[in-house]
Amino acid sequence: MSLCAALSSTTSHLTTILPSLPSTSPLSRRFSFTFRENRNPILSPHRHSFSTRPTRVLVKSQTTAPASSEAVKVTPVPSDMKAWVYGEYGGVDVLKFDSNVAVPDVKEDQVLVRVFAAALNPVDAKRRQGKFKATDSPLPTVPGYDVAGVVVKVGSQVKDFKEGDEVYGNVNEKALEGPKQFGSLAEYTAVEEKLLAPKPKNLDFAQAAGLPLAIETAYEGLERTGFSSGKSILVLNGSGGVGSLVIQLAKQVFGASRVAATSSTRNLELLKSLGADLAIDYTKDNFEDLPEKFDVVYDAIGQCDRAVKAIKEGGSVVALTGAVTPPGFRFVVTSNGAVLRKLNPYLESGKVKPIVDPKGPFPFSQLAEAFSYLETNRATGKVVIHPIS
Repeated sequence: MSLCAALSSTTSHLTTILPSLPSTSPLSRRFSFTFRENRNPILSPHRHSFSTRPTRVLVKSQTTAPASSEAVKVTPVPSDMKAWVYGEYGGVDVLKFDSNVAVPDVKEDQVLVRVFAAALNPVDAKRRQGKFKATDSPLPTVPGYDVAGVVVKVGSQVKDFKEGDEVYGNVNEKALEGPKQFGSLAEYTAVEEKLLAPKPKNLDFAQAAGLPLAIETAYEGLERTGFSSGKSILVLNGSGGVGSLVIQLAKQVFGASRVAATSSTRNLELLKSLGADLAIDYTKDNFEDLPEKFDVVYDAIGQCDRAVKAIKEGGSVVALTGAVTPPGFRFVVTSNGAVLRKLNPYLESGKVKPIVDPKGPFPFSQLAEAFSYLETNRATGKVVIHPIS
């Protein structure tokens, strides 16, 4: 699929109408929880309507057009919100919709964001499955890392954002170390100012939501290898959320002399449109058997044992998942709004483009279906949830 086709297909889905949702979930009837970050109960079975706080804030309504053309309306911040929650680890069946979750309180260094779009990442699924429960925050959890939305409240120490600002970011500074109990798969989320950046003006909320964790991972991985102008790189799973951005950053930001990438047959043209000089069909060719070797292999699929055979002497292998074979290495990304700010000019100029899987965006009511699709490992680009309401 070409880049234009992928983005066109994405845009055609942005006006999806959210089906009606039940006002109460089984989880809210069974439990009443308190988050460490919010001393009020997250789930209150006694709440059945949205009571509003005195403060009124500016919220921009989401459309498929760029933010500059969106209408502005005044909307109160409710005391309750809709969110997806799980109170135990497991498969997609542990996800429960609840319409009576307390809107999180805002700390001094945080802003409250009205979420317009969120995105799913492999780490979301692994967290829900309990694969790093030893370092996870206590259950229950409102999942979600990536967010794009509008600031509706600011903490006393916040300096760079004000009510009405459109922002995007990864709400968890450390992906695996105590990620927030209040994530982005809710109508509101509280986020530290330092983790956010202004939303690129040319992107809608759905496109922006698919970027933060993936583009921060792509950028940090390239930095950690010492990647620089004139070097060559091979990207494994170049059509995935991270891989599609590694191709673009390597070429447009770091000045790669040559970029190769792997995908299935159907995504070869997409790789070329992103800037790959060599698109390798993994269903037909073994990349490690090619005579060409690379300064860096960015393994975004879990094939480090093969990737180390494709590097030049002294080369590096970044391994995001699976077993690590020396000299390969793994890292856990640190969320940083400064990185997003640095990359915003490349996004706004169109040199780097978000790729949203054409099956989406998925409406908020279909989160379980979106997770099931993510976990097939067949997604192209990012799996996005929009609208959030």
